[in-house]
Amino acid sequence: MKTKTSNIPTAAVKHVEGINCIHGRAERLELREGRIEKVSLIEKPGQAMHYIGPGLIDLQINGIDGIDFNDASLRPEDIETATSYLLSKGITTFFPTIITNADENVHAIIKTIVQASKKSKLVNACVGGIHIEGPFISKIDGARGAHDLQYIKAPDWEWVRKCQEIAEGMIKLITISPEWKGSSAFIHQCREHDILVSIGHSNASPEQIREAVTAGAGMSTHLGNGLLLMLPRHPNLLWEQLAHDGLFASIIADGFHLPDAFLKVVIKTKGSRAFLVSDSTCFSGMPPGVYQTHIGDEVVLEKGGRLAMKKSPDLLAGATKNLLENIQYLLGQKLLDLAEVWKMASLYPANFLGMAGYGMLPDQPADLVVFDLKNEHISIQKVIKLGQLVYEG
Repeated sequence: MKTKTSNIPTAAVKHVEGINCIHGRAERLELREGRIEKVSLIEKPGQAMHYIGPGLIDLQINGIDGIDFNDASLRPEDIETATSYLLSKGITTFFPTIITNADENVHAIIKTIVQASKKSKLVNACVGGIHIEGPFISKIDGARGAHDLQYIKAPDWEWVRKCQEIAEGMIKLITISPEWKGSSAFIHQCREHDILVSIGHSNASPEQIREAVTAGAGMSTHLGNGLLLMLPRHPNLLWEQLAHDGLFASIIADGFHLPDAFLKVVIKTKGSRAFLVSDSTCFSGMPPGVYQTHIGDEVVLEKGGRLAMKKSPDLLAGATKNLLENIQYLLGQKLLDLAEVWKMASLYPANFLGMAGYGMLPDQPADLVVFDLKNEHISIQKVIKLGQLVYEG
């Protein structure tokens, strides 16, 4: 039986018991009015207790399970359906990510997200903000990735102001390349208006990276991807971002976008400033096959989840693994243990967002995932959002 998630369920969850996946202790969490009221140790835990983890947070989702957040024909009910699907995977907070597109399409998509948030309390609770990835990125092939060259432009605060007005304040994160003249002033203006700034799809110099961080940029978007195929040995923007203590780094750990060696380097270098994003597309959750995209190109979704351009099979066409599958990949490759990898998908992105103390602690939001783990496979039993049961496996 699966709980319908198109509306907030009426029954609140009063308590949850299980093994805290962060520190391994058996706990009982008392919930009240959408928050954790009390946490107590269970002295004699049962033999078959489930794990409990904080709700997962994904700051970069382009689409999911056939729903494309970058298609101008997107409807509010599509976002409700996507929210339901994401909750079933333990993702209790997500950022719909809008990539480079025609202005009228960007505006239409933003309006739809706002409408969905007003229509559904559950969508409103789960959408942590809108992530605008572009159009202020590099025009250079390789660095710009799959972004449409004709719509890429220099940083423009008036463009952002208009979008934010349409979004009614929901834009919380923008990815830019600081190689553009005036980037530092633009970043500073974003931060003055409480918009976080990340560096991505860039060919910026190390000096421009440093200037961007000084101006207020605080993150690297899918570090290791959205780069030129060939970089100078050193210095280069990859080393600079890895080394800079002022930058968080999001990474895609799906087994296709980055080799394990690079994942290990980012994890070791960044520590608690490294976190996971899925960067999932609408093809995440769909069966293998050949698909037509809304921009006209055909892509091939292979059995293992690799998504490539049909005309250029060596080129990835986006990600198809959700955040939970990224967790399972790191577990399966023995790169991290359960506690650390779960933190990379919950506590660490929360830290970047400024959600102080997020986790399974008193007076924190009751966003919880109850699950089992066997042979690196996670089976979700229940998902709780703000104290409400929103999914049951």
